Amino acid sequence: MHYFYPIPEELTSSLPDGFNNPFDYTPHPLCLFAKQQLERSLPKPSTMEKGKMYGVLIVKNLSGQIGYLAAYSGNEKDLNSGFYFVPQVYDITNPSGFFRAEEQNLNEINAAIKELKNSSVLSDLKQQLSAKEKAAKQTIKQTKEQNKIHKAERDKKRSSTTDDSIHQLLIKQSQTEKSNFNKLRKQLKNELDELRSEIESFNEKLNSLKEQRKLKSAEVQKQLFDNYVFINADGNKASATAIFEQSVNTLPPAGTGDCAAPKLLQHAFINNYTPIAIAEFWWGPSPQKKVRKHGYFYPACKSKCEPLLGFMLKGLSMASDKVKKPLKIEVIYEDDCLIIINKPSGLLSVPGKSNDDSVYQQIKHLFPRCEEPFIVHRLDRDTSGLMIITKTKNVYINLQKQFLNHDVKKRYVAILDGDIKKDSGTIDLPLRVDLDDRPRQLVCYKHGKPAKTLWKVITKDKNQTRVHFYPLTGRTHQLRVHAAHIKGLNTPIVGDPLYGRKAKRLMLHAEHIVFNHPETQKQIAFHCPANF
Repeated sequence: MHYFYPIPEELTSSLPDGFNNPFDYTPHPLCLFAKQQLERSLPKPSTMEKGKMYGVLIVKNLSGQIGYLAAYSGNEKDLNSGFYFVPQVYDITNPSGFFRAEEQNLNEINAAIKELKNSSVLSDLKQQLSAKEKAAKQTIKQTKEQNKIHKAERDKKRSSTTDDSIHQLLIKQSQTEKSNFNKLRKQLKNELDELRSEIESFNEKLNSLKEQRKLKSAEVQKQLFDNYVFINADGNKASATAIFEQSVNTLPPAGTGDCAAPKLLQHAFINNYTPIAIAEFWWGPSPQKKVRKHGYFYPACKSKCEPLLGFMLKGLSMASDKVKKPLKIEVIYEDDCLIIINKPSGLLSVPGKSNDDSVYQQIKHLFPRCEEPFIVHRLDRDTSGLMIITKTKNVYINLQKQFLNHDVKKRYVAILDGDIKKDSGTIDLPLRVDLDDRPRQLVCYKHGKPAKTLWKVITKDKNQTRVHFYPLTGRTHQLRVHAAHIKGLNTPIVGDPLYGRKAKRLMLHAEHIVFNHPETQKQIAFHCPANF
């Protein structure tokens, strides 16, 4: 089948010096051309129920001809687009394959679980138990109240007579009443235990089926990813199971191997094509949780693709990283308690996994007498602007309380990649980390933490809007997601590599901060204008 689409020779005079990093790239002009060609065969966004991620891979074939391959993320068999997308790494849709047979077994277990859960017998037993528990509780309560009255009557008789025979009779009455009460409690308990036992037998069957499903699912998942066998630039092969065990010591998450990037590279290596450049883009409506914009390019996902691509790219000549100019913090204020700095875009607040340079490390070098911890709040790596650095632990505790009590007021300035129609407003979208693609955040009303932002338009120019953001909470990537998400401003910040279009820098800057000085208790404010 025809998967290689040639690119006119006059467009291929300038090739990159190596393959681009799939997790951090600016699309090569040949990728832009391939995307434009592919778009002609894609459905109109207005006709799509949901969007999809597509990918293009620029390659050189054995004849030295430059062309491109295309793929989509997912394991659907046919998109009916009239375009030839590279095949799946492993075809789980094959009706005669093991996966469909095992899927049927899992479906049968799921059906049995559903039948037990929805059993009318179980429902009746639960209703009976609930009614019986309520009635038993009421009976015990009434009996206790009657026994209390009887006891008071016996106490009155006991105090009004010295007749020993009456005292003995009263004792016997008391003992009989206690014995009857204990018998009643035991009888009610037995009746309840009988119902609970019947319900428990249902639960045991349910738990047994669930455990059977869990073991079967793990077995099928393991077998499935044993069948996803990948090849790399060196010609070596490994299953998804082996790749993940060696790189992250876990089983692959669901959907591993079905993204566009690994499918494209797999087809290239199988056919001895030389990969030149890759790019992935979103096509169609935005999802409700994640930030995806129609036509925007996005880096490969982390949880599923990073281990795979780490293996597949071994032996491939990669584009050389440009030597970046060292980033330095600017001290704009200092006293005995604290330091106010202007953090440049591109510098981490605290060291990352690779122990990259950060504000933390530079503060330790410039101010070795500062007591740790002195980073009381953070800015994203790509965000520039004001940060408060504390010199002592007591000052740190004071400022931390101010942040927790929302006594610190911050204002950010940003340039948005579009024209905002309204002049101001409030964005209230709960956020949590995207577990499949850290450090991205997504909107989640079930598990997300509250996140609220006030915003106001400042100026508009050339289809861009300068705004002020006033975050009322401090969630990771809050302003970036609130700007880009379809339920927020639906307009990414210029230069946002995660939620918008990558550029020289993210146009987001913390320009103003107000707080109470820990020593004088007087309100103090700092302003640092953005350099964009």
